[in-house]
Amino acid sequence: MFKVGLLGAGRIAGVHATAITSHPNSTLAAVSDYFPENAEKLAAQYGSVARTTEDIIADPSIDAVLIATPTDTHSDLIEAATAAGKAVLCEKPVDLSLGRARDCLAASSKHGQPIMIGFNRRFDPNFGALKAALDAGEIGKAELLSITSFDPAPPPVSYIKVSGGLFRDMMIHDFDMANFMMGAAPVTVMATASCVVDPEIGAAGDVDTAVVTLSYADGRIAVIKNSRRAAYGYDQRVELLGSGGLLQAQNMLENTVVKSTTAGVTGAKPTYFFLERYMPAYAAEWAAFVNALKTGTDMPVTLSDGIDALAMAEAATQSAKTGLPVKLSDI
Repeated sequence: MFKVGLLGAGRIAGVHATAITSHPNSTLAAVSDYFPENAEKLAAQYGSVARTTEDIIADPSIDAVLIATPTDTHSDLIEAATAAGKAVLCEKPVDLSLGRARDCLAASSKHGQPIMIGFNRRFDPNFGALKAALDAGEIGKAELLSITSFDPAPPPVSYIKVSGGLFRDMMIHDFDMANFMMGAAPVTVMATASCVVDPEIGAAGDVDTAVVTLSYADGRIAVIKNSRRAAYGYDQRVELLGSGGLLQAQNMLENTVVKSTTAGVTGAKPTYFFLERYMPAYAAEWAAFVNALKTGTDMPVTLSDGIDALAMAEAATQSAKTGLPVKLSDI
């Protein structure tokens, strides 16, 4: 039984607490948060206790920590936890600064502790089935990947101001998904972005609508589309054209009922947001982390994977500002 400390007690921490306590081989030993009352509330909900982050990291009886704190604390906590001999699962992104993330990799690798970055969409059953079909050669060689990721509504501007921007906060999931599907990082990144959803997002220095084209060394192409607003719900689709066919992972719907009448054919909307859409993926992500700890095998999503996605976000940010493609090797 792995004893786990949960660092952070916000909305996503609740999702992780459910995954930890639902797994037969892990237990939630303690919860911490910058606001102690939040940690106490979440701990009580899951039959755990609230402690300080420092106490959790220093406790030799705790085997692993799950980091669900603000992004600008991630690198420091990864370094502290691995230095204390703990395995780490850290929410994305590794850091807002690519340089700091690379320093974190160098520092934490000295301790030899397992580190996994929380790109939960790799563990979505639909995307996983698409990847398995690709790897099995069912559509031949991948040629053109299209990833659609639209939120139902923009977050508060207060969140936008500390998020690191759309590319680091939102599209970083899609950068990792592209790497996962294509099996490699691209050579160049070309971004076009604007603010058409909420002018306050633009005033805060960010964008809310973007398209990024990734070009690969062997000629393959990936296109990622992001928007902070889709009035019909959370739009999450992946389409992959190969030399021998097409693979598609469609949206998860609120229900599967389709009504057909003389007026037309109608069906349900996509599930509203990420908690509804990706709960199974979060559970599968945690199960994969625990399995890697039990078996001593490599983590399925590494700190280096997190840095690769962050580098692509940095390249996209630069490209959107200049209007020019950016070589990933220059980042």
